[in-house]
Amino acid sequence: MDFVEIEKAARRLRDVIHNIPVGESQTFSKMSGGELYLKFENQQKTGSFKVRGAYNKLSCLIERGEKPDSVITSSAGNHAQGVAYAASCLGIRAKIVMPRNTPIAKVSATEGYGAQAVLHGDCYDDAYKKAMELSESEKAVFIHSFDDPDIIAGQGTVGLEILKDIPVVDTVIVPAGGGGLLAGISCCIKQINPRVQVIGVQAEGADAIVRCFRTHELKASDHVQTIADGIAVKLPGALTTSLINQYADDMVTVSDEEIASAILLLLERTKQVVEPAGAVSLAAAISGKLGIEGRKTVCVLSGGNIDVSFIQKIVERGLINRGRHIKLRTILSDTPGNLEKFARVTALCGANILSVTHDRMRQGLHLGEADLHAVCEVSGFEHGKLLLEALKNEGYTVVIE
Repeated sequence: MDFVEIEKAARRLRDVIHNIPVGESQTFSKMSGGELYLKFENQQKTGSFKVRGAYNKLSCLIERGEKPDSVITSSAGNHAQGVAYAASCLGIRAKIVMPRNTPIAKVSATEGYGAQAVLHGDCYDDAYKKAMELSESEKAVFIHSFDDPDIIAGQGTVGLEILKDIPVVDTVIVPAGGGGLLAGISCCIKQINPRVQVIGVQAEGADAIVRCFRTHELKASDHVQTIADGIAVKLPGALTTSLINQYADDMVTVSDEEIASAILLLLERTKQVVEPAGAVSLAAAISGKLGIEGRKTVCVLSGGNIDVSFIQKIVERGLINRGRHIKLRTILSDTPGNLEKFARVTALCGANILSVTHDRMRQGLHLGEADLHAVCEVSGFEHGKLLLEALKNEGYTVVIE
């Protein structure tokens, strides 16, 4: 891809998108061992970087004299909102096919921009097939979410802004699903300054681009399973994969547990709401997998469209993974006073009981016994160990769940 196309895209987007300056984080710098900066695309119009590629694509069609009456696309959510917003700005009707498990907030937001949402399939690839069918039957122009040069050029403008804000950056870490953002940013940055290292990140349960990068073959995953719904793609694009293989320096994966922990850290330390797909870059940066100690590194937080009800699940999972919550089970004599004794030992240890349930029916329990399931709040792993030791000293046999 010619760098000039990214420059043209930047001019088209100049008065359309927010240009949020890259911000430094002292907290995450200490955790990564380098100078860590954050590119807050979660604050972008429509809540993600996707509006860049969508608006650029529709603008290119208009400039070429091909303005359509209607467009159709498939998306897990962010591209949907980007296309819906761009289409509304440019006077074009839009229909979006989304997987059935798309967060309600993303569906509602897409419809709020004036587009028609159609729910179909279990992942992006299922929605894509349906959208292609509808595009043919309705004679609507299909707008691919990542494997399109105009889309990639639009996403590449993120790279221009990073280099403008941090000219001496050493490493840029980018989330990847279908590959449009990573292809655009790596293509942009490497043509300006080949010294800068560009690393792509995927979830362990949706790592098609990682496999393609390592084998140099375009191959689909059999299935995807990750909390990062925005990058849960079975088959990345042929064009995006080619550009990533050409320009990106490395690809890594992070676990759902690492993603959940990164989301929680962002909420606590930066007061930023970042969706799982957008948090994989930070998860990788603080994982110790990348060797960025002593380097100036920018993490692209690609989106912030997360369902409110899902935030609670993420927070709970993150608290457990960071040792802030501990789930345990022990056996009590089902007589008055025993629950109070358990609570007293816990309180004396400085822990807080968040929830407790009894199970008297489990097979193997003696008559008069009950399984006690409890979730306790502690300050960290060491505090959790102290709680378990205190309970053991009082005669409890505790199992961590």
